[in-house]
Amino acid sequence: MTSLSTDSGPPPSMVERMTLIMDVFARRSTRLTLEDVARRTRLPRSTTHRILDQLVRLDWLDHTSSGYGLGRRALGLGGGEGGHGELREAAAPLLHELQLSTGLVAHLAVLDGADVLYLDKAGGRLAGSVPSRVGGRAPAHLTALGRAILAWLEPERAHALVGAPGSLHQELHRIRQRRGLAFERGDCFPGVSSVAAAIRRPGGPAAALSLAGDARAPLERVAPLVADAARQVSRALAPALEVPHQGWSPEPRLLAAGQGRGQ
Repeated sequence: MTSLSTDSGPPPSMVERMTLIMDVFARRSTRLTLEDVARRTRLPRSTTHRILDQLVRLDWLDHTSSGYGLGRRALGLGGGEGGHGELREAAAPLLHELQLSTGLVAHLAVLDGADVLYLDKAGGRLAGSVPSRVGGRAPAHLTALGRAILAWLEPERAHALVGAPGSLHQELHRIRQRRGLAFERGDCFPGVSSVAAAIRRPGGPAAALSLAGDARAPLERVAPLVADAARQVSRALAPALEVPHQGWSPEPRLLAAGQGRGQ
């Protein structure tokens, strides 16, 4: 982006002011507070706040407890797949390991507005039994993947994205109490159950991994494997990030219990 000079006062047009604000986010990892942005752009704080809110609503910027950063649209313009290529590369080995060790269908997805966007799917012979597809979408609040991500967002942000359908906020609270493990049984696809955990970065949740199968799928048994895989991907994406254990501690016997079930 071409920087706009503020020597002669604030830019007169809204487009110029928005461009001025976007210019201060020089890197993919840049996180700034409202005060940081106002100081760097020399725009009035109230004006800065109003424009930041508009940019967040339009997905040009993202807002978490650590501040503002580049959003999906901006990353998509500058980074090919908007960072999804890096996610898929980091998650792919663990996704296939989950599928092979449990016989269930493994997914990788990101939050895209009020939906989850499926980035990868490893299903083996069961792939056709779960009606998800790479590049497809599903309502975030109905999926374990979406709930796992929403649980790590600020409540206001989650509400702005999906509203407050039913008892969603109570469910997000329960997920946080389980340290990030989200369960779903037939809410999105009839007869399909799943368990998911979020992949996290310093700025907040980046994506989620899940295992899915039919109503008999041993979700409680495989949940530790999902949590551990999500934690490993989080560390691969941000080695300095200390990601706490999510949910139950994995036990060696759980891996053996999942093998060969094909559920």
